[in-house]
Amino acid sequence: MKLIFKKFRRTLLAFALAILASWIFAEEMQALAETDKQTATAIFAGGCFWCMEPPFDKVEGVIATTSGYTGGHTENPTYKQVSSDTTGHYEAIEVTYDPSIIDYVSLLSIFWHNVDPLDSQGQFCDKGNSYRTAIFYNNDEQRELAQDSKKELVDSDYFKEDVVTVIESAKTFYPAESYHQNYYQKNPVRYKYYRFACGRDARLEELWKDSAGKGGVLIP
Repeated sequence: MKLIFKKFRRTLLAFALAILASWIFAEEMQALAETDKQTATAIFAGGCFWCMEPPFDKVEGVIATTSGYTGGHTENPTYKQVSSDTTGHYEAIEVTYDPSIIDYVSLLSIFWHNVDPLDSQGQFCDKGNSYRTAIFYNNDEQRELAQDSKKELVDSDYFKEDVVTVIESAKTFYPAESYHQNYYQKNPVRYKYYRFACGRDARLEELWKDSAGKGGVLIP
């Protein structure tokens, strides 16, 4: 009887260990899949970073957007420093995306249709160097695609004025203070009032209303 009980206990223990091993294996495979998931980043400056997050956040394939500062010469700049135009930084957003779902060319289209590429002084009601438009490329492929997209826009003669948006190599991107992140979600009333008062949507409509059918879609 004792022998039978011991065999049963060993069998039960082996069964439990097998189940545990299968769980561990499943978790490891899931973790490996998450690790192998390819992501990429894109950096765009389009004036107020509060207003640049929503167009990208609503697009499938975009994993996250982060408001921040880039292109300047001061380490770990604050919002006050950047807005004083003494650090050389732009207000910008870093877009983390899944390139198997959305490509960089599509992100470029979203960028162009949510900025005023003709304004060399800033964007909409916000003026100053930190509010200018720019595309910051992370590699040669992004550089070529960004340059091609700008050339295509210029060559199309869609605008009679110069497209002044610059294309530069990415520098250190510093995330902005926490209260700036997802501002449009945390403070929806203030955000909508600011966006309306700044005339952003009115100007975007004026700029891009005739772009339908030319590959561009305005995503406010």
